[in-house]
Amino acid sequence: MAFRNDDDKKAYWKENLSLLAKLLVIWFVVSFGAGILFVDALDQIQFFGFKLGFWFAQQGSIYVFVALIFVYMAKMNAMDKKYGVDEE
Repeated sequence: MAFRNDDDKKAYWKENLSLLAKLLVIWFVVSFGAGILFVDALDQIQFFGFKLGFWFAQQGSIYVFVALIFVYMAKMNAMDKKYGVDEE
């Protein structure tokens, strides 16, 4: 499928890059922030019998990363339909 015009193409990529930036910030905060920077504060909280900082470093960040993949997929499908470049 092709874009209707150049303005739609530019708007699509601007929105796409904005979404990517937001998701990458979440990814950074969860992986680096929760797993390294804030681990001492998070370790004060128990989660399923483990310290929350340890849990984020070992498993929680993986769950967040997988969730980000599904969020990206859903948002991109909606964006594709919005700009008329979706696959039918």
